[in-house]
Amino acid sequence: MESERLQTVLLTGASSGIGLEIARLLVSHGCEVWGTSRDPARLPEVPRFHPVRMDLADDASIREGFAQAQRESGGFDALINNAGAAVFGPTASVSAELTREQFQVLLHGPLNLVRLALPTMRLRPRGIIINISSLAGAFPIPYMAAYSAAKAALSTYSQCLRLELANSSVRVVDVQPADINTAFHTATKRVAPAEDSASQEAVWEVQRSNMAAAPPPQCVAEAVWRAIKSPNPPPVIKVGGFFQAKFGPWAVRFMPVRWVDRFLRGYYKIQGGSHES
Repeated sequence: MESERLQTVLLTGASSGIGLEIARLLVSHGCEVWGTSRDPARLPEVPRFHPVRMDLADDASIREGFAQAQRESGGFDALINNAGAAVFGPTASVSAELTREQFQVLLHGPLNLVRLALPTMRLRPRGIIINISSLAGAFPIPYMAAYSAAKAALSTYSQCLRLELANSSVRVVDVQPADINTAFHTATKRVAPAEDSASQEAVWEVQRSNMAAAPPPQCVAEAVWRAIKSPNPPPVIKVGGFFQAKFGPWAVRFMPVRWVDRFLRGYYKIQGGSHES
């Protein structure tokens, strides 16, 4: 019912792409949105939107930004962990520091926010935690190992949390976008190839082409809004083009891992032996 609609939302990564579209859609439906960015100047200036400075790579910044938003809002009905960034390069060449940063931003940061938001959220009539992971967790992207692994871990964390909160008023939803047409690819940090640069360039170009032809971020925002307004949202929501978001997950359930690897090598135009014995 309208009186039960979730009103206060904490949204990370609200300055661009998927996060910006979510923020715009939620405020248009009357939600009060506290949106975060490392640079608050990049955040939108619209009614019912409240800018919050937060760097998910910095635990102190997470605590300080959340405390500010909590004071202003009085607590949140919804937490949307959306912020993300990627590193592209050979796994053996990506530094330990960059790998740790990927897991901090994509996994540990969201987990910190869940720990901070949940105590107050559980006292409300109902609440929702939406973790925006990625289909890259199920279909790993070559040369983006840390990103794919962190997103897979976020999906597993969401499932565990959903089981733990099954008897509470808080719902947990894992939103898994496929390729979405945003500036995410151009913002990805690239690590210079150590070897096999042709293979890496081929994968990079496939990713660029896919994202250019992908659906717009509004489709993810609409999926998030449907989850928020539903009293019983689906636990996992896959969003994107038919092949990636519908056919791919269905097919991988029935394909042997060796077949999936072969398919992904062909999909990303990776040359070489089959590695089959």
